[in-house]
Amino acid sequence: MSKDIIKKSDQVIAKTYKRFPIAIARGNGCTLWDTEGRSYTDFVAGIAVCNLGHAHPRISKALSRQADTLFHVSNLYYTVPQIELASWLTENSFADRVFFCNSGAEANEAAIKLVRKYFKEKGESDRYRIISMEKSFHGRTMATLSATGQDKIKKGFEPVLEGFDFVPFNDIDALRNKISRFTCAVLIEPIQGEGGVCYPDSGYLKAVRQTCDETGTLLIFDEIQTGIGRTGKLFAYEHFGLEPDIMTLAKALGNGLPIGAMLAKEHVSEAFGPGAHASTFGGTPVVTAASLEVVKVLTGENVIGNCLKVGAYFKERLSWLKDRHESIVDVRGIGLLLGMKLKIEGDPVVTSCMEKGFLINCIQGNILRFIPPLIIGKEDIDALVACLDEILD
Repeated sequence: MSKDIIKKSDQVIAKTYKRFPIAIARGNGCTLWDTEGRSYTDFVAGIAVCNLGHAHPRISKALSRQADTLFHVSNLYYTVPQIELASWLTENSFADRVFFCNSGAEANEAAIKLVRKYFKEKGESDRYRIISMEKSFHGRTMATLSATGQDKIKKGFEPVLEGFDFVPFNDIDALRNKISRFTCAVLIEPIQGEGGVCYPDSGYLKAVRQTCDETGTLLIFDEIQTGIGRTGKLFAYEHFGLEPDIMTLAKALGNGLPIGAMLAKEHVSEAFGPGAHASTFGGTPVVTAASLEVVKVLTGENVIGNCLKVGAYFKERLSWLKDRHESIVDVRGIGLLLGMKLKIEGDPVVTSCMEKGFLINCIQGNILRFIPPLIIGKEDIDALVACLDEILD
């Protein structure tokens, strides 16, 4: 069956993805099954999306209840689930306002537009440039790939949009030297995911915040991958004792449903008046009802606490592997956003794990990324570590 499905896919779907030769049919918790009935323990979670695992009963019920009531009416009208989700997000974060959209790229697009509009409204039209980080990833639309600090993402789409500058992550002097009278914002992932699970040095993000305050520059945190519990806090900024002016979310907010959100402080958000920005499907009743249940489960059932506890255990086990294998350079990350850098290519390791029933991810060619559902257990971690130990031998 899988061969037929893959053959049909190759005939009708755009060839924008390099897919593995399996067709996933269903999932439950941290386990996936393909169309041949083979099972896999999922350490990818839809790329940090399914934080509550697959087919979570409370999410399914919330989705079904809303689907029986109202799918869509347009943002010309108020809808209760959207208001409730926005209220929950503002009550549990630094932000005062939420703009809903459909993806992380759209959330970052909204943030890019907002910071430019903010300074236009203040009469500072020259302030339009945004500083981003080398190795960053912010999306694949023209604006967000232009803001991404990886040449491979931009290749073939030149000329990219003008107005973006880049400095190395963890280099506060480079950031200070790059800020000019034309700079309106700094766009940064508090922990770089696609860039290699790069963790900030002690005091770095506080220095970024201070630099922005001293220069009147806005600070945007891209928490599309780190937000909604992935790092053992609801939002990663909570680890560092500071707040951004704007934050973008997506991925795990919908646990698999398409949703993005841009959160902002009141004085910044005021630059977006009626007609300044919009999204046809942003914050539909069905998606926001399910997303509201997602955040309630995360916080009400101590899922984030499990992430912090099990994540620390996972990191210890990966460090044990490092001590046993010279092919491992280092282990990095926090919570259940972990990376293991290798001296060898990572793709063959990923393939071998898949053949043994484990789905993991490789980024930057030689960094294994582990981003399982936050409900993963120690027994699943032990099984994967044993598998990796055997493969690396």
